[in-house]
Amino acid sequence: MNSKEKTVKEIARPKISELRERASMTQLELSRKLGISETTMQNWESGRAGLEQLERFVKLCQLLNCQAEDLVEYQDKEINIETNQTKDNEPEVFINEIRKMLIKKKTDIENF
Repeated sequence: MNSKEKTVKEIARPKISELRERASMTQLELSRKLGISETTMQNWESGRAGLEQLERFVKLCQLLNCQAEDLVEYQDKEINIETNQTKDNEPEVFINEIRKMLIKKKTDIENF
């Protein structure tokens, strides 16, 4: 593609910084809420990284004729493990289950 073609086609530009400022948030605040580094946020805002994925995401929404929120469904899940009942996938329950599996695996290996 030559430079003339680039001027004819639309060139993507991220609007993240504009929207972030409208929401009265700093890059650091937004990055922490998203669970990403501030550097990643800076790269997204400058268009150095992540823009291709955003463009694909926008195209996906257009092709499916939906909003971004429509792509993800959140469900309340309950987990029953022995006598422990938990909601919201509490990490300690999973850690205990992983420990049990590791102990069982170790026992299986020792008994081999």
